[in-house]
Amino acid sequence: MSNHYREVLQIIKPQPVIEGAGVRLKRSIATATLDHLDPFLLFDHFGSGNPDDYIKGFPMHPHRGIETVTYMIEGEVDHKDSMGNSGNISGGDVQWMTSGGGIMHEEMPQPCQREMVGFQLWVNLPADLKMTTPRYQNIVFEQIPEITREDGVKIRVIAGEVDGIRGPVTDIFANPTYLDISIPPNGSLSYPLQRGHTIFAYVFEGQGVFGAGGRQKGEMVTQPRLVVLSDTGFFEARATESYVRFLLISGKPLKEPIARHGPFVMNTQDEIQQALKDLRNGTFVKN
Repeated sequence: MSNHYREVLQIIKPQPVIEGAGVRLKRSIATATLDHLDPFLLFDHFGSGNPDDYIKGFPMHPHRGIETVTYMIEGEVDHKDSMGNSGNISGGDVQWMTSGGGIMHEEMPQPCQREMVGFQLWVNLPADLKMTTPRYQNIVFEQIPEITREDGVKIRVIAGEVDGIRGPVTDIFANPTYLDISIPPNGSLSYPLQRGHTIFAYVFEGQGVFGAGGRQKGEMVTQPRLVVLSDTGFFEARATESYVRFLLISGKPLKEPIARHGPFVMNTQDEIQQALKDLRNGTFVKN
């Protein structure tokens, strides 16, 4: 029996947006083109060699009903929150924050001599966990295993499992896979993913062919682009004469109603109004 391969359903060109106090971002999910990709609600790429594009940062702001995942490639971001946590995320680090019933936090990028590069992903929470207690999983560079295969393919395993090696981010409802993959020139990767899970790849360096395999010729994708793939079969990607580096992200769809208002994502408009009321009344943070 021949393997089935995940087909390319959509290739998204990121849209320029300004968020926070004036941070320039490239947004691929939460746009007019792609509102959401259940369970993923937002995907932003921040990358600039000009500190003016990011230095104003994201002053203290609320979240409820979602998880936010920040992955840094280059540069540093200072953060603090309403639970009394504070710290720094730098190149290669990941912060997986479960906002649950409510958290106030700020993220302030620091000036970088090279290019500041990082990503933020929002993951939805199911209805019965929307108001759960907030928590962090802070993972530093050294805690994330990197696999180098004989053919030169490199895979940083943030969440999920590759070649029997599990990533350090665990106990997440969406059962996510989050990989940082580099394929050398003319190399390729075939990888099994959970049937029925939503999957996308975000190409941020180089170019490659996605959705190839069997009789499928695949689609050439040049950075920066987000690639939405079908939910059944093997994931397949190959580099051309150029190398390609991309994030491969998958998760279990919730198939629940979505009501969103800025940093709040709930199931009904009444719950959104309650979040706004809590914010006004000073009762937003429950801990």
